[in-house]
Amino acid sequence: MIGLTFDTGALIALERRRRRMKEIVERALAKAQPITVPADVVGEWWRGRTDLRESILESVDVEPLTETLAKVAGEALAAVSEATLVDAIVMASAASRGDIVYSSDVADLERLRRYFPGVRILGT
Repeated sequence: MIGLTFDTGALIALERRRRRMKEIVERALAKAQPITVPADVVGEWWRGRTDLRESILESVDVEPLTETLAKVAGEALAAVSEATLVDAIVMASAASRGDIVYSSDVADLERLRRYFPGVRILGT
C-alpha cells in the first residue's frame, strides 16, 4: 500500500483544521494507510505543546533522521541547488517508501523531483 508523507505545510494545514487535510488523514487512517512525518518537519512545525499538536503527532509515524536518509538528502541538495534541507529530507523519506507527499508548497518540492522522479506531490 502506498503511504503518505507530510511536510511542514501539511501539518500546519491540519493544525488550522483545513477540511481537505482532515479528510486525507481520516481516509488514510480508515484504510490503515501509513502517514509518515520526518522528524525534521516536526522541528520546523513545533512551536510548543498543545492538545491539537499532540493529537496530530499521535496520528502519524515520526521518522527519525538516519545517516542513510541524511546522505540521500545531501546528495539531492548537491543536485538541486535551490532546494532546502527539510524539503530534501521529505522527498528522500517519501522516495524510500514510494509515498505520496502532501505539501502546501508544491513548487518547492517539484524542483526536487528532478532527483526523486518517482515521488508524487499533491497540494494541501
